[in-house]
Amino acid sequence: MLTFLFTDIADSARLWQQFPEGMSRALAAHDGILQRLIPQHGGRIVKSTGDGVHASFERVADASQAAVDLQQALSAHTWDDTGPLKARMGLHTGEAESREGDFYGTAVNKAARVMSLAAGGQVLLSDVSYALLKEAGVDEIGGRALGNYRLKGLAGRTGIYQLTHPSLPGDFPPIPGSEA
Repeated sequence: MLTFLFTDIADSARLWQQFPEGMSRALAAHDGILQRLIPQHGGRIVKSTGDGVHASFERVADASQAAVDLQQALSAHTWDDTGPLKARMGLHTGEAESREGDFYGTAVNKAARVMSLAAGGQVLLSDVSYALLKEAGVDEIGGRALGNYRLKGLAGRTGIYQLTHPSLPGDFPPIPGSEA
């Protein structure tokens, strides 16, 4: 079982349109931060997804700490004309098929869908990842229940939690969509 992390820069289409040259530089800095910090937490970048990454971790605690450190590093970075880049992040833990260095299956799709619900600067976890994180008892990292949501293309509802840490912002707009 692996924990999958998906990231994406919020509002990137507008930023690319408004600051094409600045976004090229900003994305290089963003990518450098992710490429440095994900392996430091035992993660492996599976692939770039345009303005973000898909990464895998053996332990949800490592993935969660990586997400906290990524948000801190992105927030602390001095951005040029684009202004601060805010990444949305999503975590889900499950089984996936491994083929030629990539992963496939419902767990991967669910992690991507969890990320798609997040606002810029926010880290969301599925109920499965949250339960494993709680069981791991990681200091200062917790979660706040946001409700149960339908994830695009997936049957049923998934409990969604916001990852909490003293260094991360806590207030975000409500998740749009179908809370149970």
